[in-house]
Amino acid sequence: MKTDLIKKLHEHIRSLNIRYLSNDSAEFEEEEAVALRLEKKELSQRDAKIVWSQVSGDVVSIQSYKDSTQIDYAMLLERLIVQKNQSYVEERIVRRRAQFQKNKLCADIRLVTYPISQESDPSEPFQFIRNAETGKYDRRNAVRYAERWWNDYNPAFKQFKDNCTNFVSQCLYAGGAPMTSTASKQRGWWYKNKNSMSLSWSVAHSLRWYLSGAASGLRGIEKQRASDLLPGDVICYDFNGSGKWDHQAIVVAKDAFNEPLVNAQTVNSRMRYWTYQNSPAYTPDIQYKFFRIVTN
Repeated sequence: MKTDLIKKLHEHIRSLNIRYLSNDSAEFEEEEAVALRLEKKELSQRDAKIVWSQVSGDVVSIQSYKDSTQIDYAMLLERLIVQKNQSYVEERIVRRRAQFQKNKLCADIRLVTYPISQESDPSEPFQFIRNAETGKYDRRNAVRYAERWWNDYNPAFKQFKDNCTNFVSQCLYAGGAPMTSTASKQRGWWYKNKNSMSLSWSVAHSLRWYLSGAASGLRGIEKQRASDLLPGDVICYDFNGSGKWDHQAIVVAKDAFNEPLVNAQTVNSRMRYWTYQNSPAYTPDIQYKFFRIVTN
C-alpha cells in the first residue's frame, strides 16, 4: 500500500515541477498560488525567465490511520533562470505534506515549520576555524560560507527552528566579523556555546537593531536601495510591516540589473531574488533594511 502511495506521490511531484517551471498557480492552495502569481509578475518585470526546473527530495515521515495516510516530504526545487545575457540556478527546499484518502491524493500543502536536527554537545567549547583575523571584513569568505552551508548545518553551532539569523551570523563571523564581550545576552554580538549567545546572534529583530546601533566592530551602514549592496551584505525583513523584524538573508551575488540574490535558512534558499515575493510570508506591507557590512 505504502509503495503505491509513494509512486503516486512521485507522479504528483513531477506535475508540481511542470507547474513550477511555468509558474502555473492552478491547484495550489491560495497562499502559495498568490506567491506564484506575484513571482510570475516579478519575473516579467525583471526580464527574467525560468527555462529549466528540476525537483528531487526525500520522504520525511509517513503516518497512517485507517484509510488515511499523511506523507511529509522535503523537495529540493532547482530552477535555471535566464536574464538578458546572464543565467543562474536558484535552489530552494520546500517542505510539503501530502494527504491520501485510501489510494487517492486529497491535498498537498506547503509547510513552514522545520524539524530540528542533531545539535552539537552543549558541553563542547565553541570551535570554528576561519582565516586569520585582519580586522577587515572578507566578503568572499562570508559568501563561501553561505554557499557551503545554505542547506546544511554546521555542527559547531546550535540549530534553531527559525535559523535564518543564526545562519547569517555564522556567515558574518566566517567573513571576519569580530565578536564582542560575552557579559550579557542583551548586549553585543557573540556566540559561546548552544546555551550561551547574544540575542543579536540568533534573533532577527535583535540583529537588525544591533547592525544599525553598533559603534565599532561589526556594524551595518544602512543603504537606501537593494542595488547598493555588495555580496556579503545583509537584508532584514519585516514581512507584515509591524515593526518586528522577522528574517535575514545574506547577499551572495547580483543579477543582470545589479539586484541582490540571497542565501538564507529556515526556508533554505540559494540565489533567491531578494524581494521574497514568492514567499507565503510576503505581504504588501513588507519592509526592508539594507545593510552594508563593515567591521572597523
